[in-house]
Amino acid sequence: MRRFLFLFLLVSPIFAFFISLFIGAYHMPMADIINMAFLKSLQLISGVLAKITLGKLYFDVQIPYPSVYQTVLFKIRLPRVLLAMIVGSALAVSGAVLQAIFRNPLVNSYILGISSGAAFGAALAIGLSLGLGVTPLAFAFALLAVFLTTSLAKIGGRITPVSLILAGVIVNAFFSALTSLLKFLMEHEKLASVVYWLMGSFANADWHSLKVAFPIIFAGCIIISLMRWQLNVLSFGEEAKLVGVETEKLKFAFILIVSLITAASVAFCGIIGWVGLMIPHMVRMAFGPDHKKLIPLSITLGASFMVLADTLARSIATYEIPIGILTTLLGIPFFAYLLRKTGGGWHA
Repeated sequence: MRRFLFLFLLVSPIFAFFISLFIGAYHMPMADIINMAFLKSLQLISGVLAKITLGKLYFDVQIPYPSVYQTVLFKIRLPRVLLAMIVGSALAVSGAVLQAIFRNPLVNSYILGISSGAAFGAALAIGLSLGLGVTPLAFAFALLAVFLTTSLAKIGGRITPVSLILAGVIVNAFFSALTSLLKFLMEHEKLASVVYWLMGSFANADWHSLKVAFPIIFAGCIIISLMRWQLNVLSFGEEAKLVGVETEKLKFAFILIVSLITAASVAFCGIIGWVGLMIPHMVRMAFGPDHKKLIPLSITLGASFMVLADTLARSIATYEIPIGILTTLLGIPFFAYLLRKTGGGWHA
């Protein structure tokens, strides 16, 4: 039974992907969606063959459906679903990695100051109308926040878990204060835009977002997956040094990867909480703390959870509910249940 559940969770993003494509505010028949997806795939294959054979092998494929159908499916719904999946994977695996490094099940990627740094960058772009775009500034300030956190945490040439957490608290407070100051000075219309961005949303997802975010997040998840056995060693704490593991360098490498993929996620969709806490806990409850299973399942379950949550957020009402609100509402009862079940005796 457990093996079947493991295999199902590994392939669950496939089911979540198709469910999300079929559901939306604009109704399209399921058969039409399948046919359009199939014809679009043939178009892409034909284009690739034409490039490889210099146009000698090419077949013309038309999609005989209304343009509004194609716009909704290929320009709105499909990039949104794909972005939600990679962001869910990034946030979930980041939480799993940091919980192993700090040996604390309540740590997530936002403790490094990433969310507050990105929030300030977005508020700066919106409030001052700099013309640089929200995403580039959010990404830049998210990385700046991580740099400040690690710089402050380095004491005597070493970064300890306690010093990193304390530095993260300082940087979070600093950027949160700056963001609050900008919000206080903003016009009402710009303030509303900042508040909406802070709640998290995939409404602005497009193919450009995927082109930028996907390589960063995909590469980060692959590297973490290949190094996942080393997280089992790091979870032993200082005892890992006894087996010849350079723990400080390893921790820094993991923190750098987590910072990059989280910054890429936050920059495009705003702040979405609880995913990095909830998903690794769910996997541990079912399969234990072994990171050989925990990491790949966090990636796949994070993707499935996020895309289904986003589908729910854009479908249960006539207006779209910010995804950050929904994940929080889902996360609170989960942790309340966990508290009652464990009595607070949680272990990473």
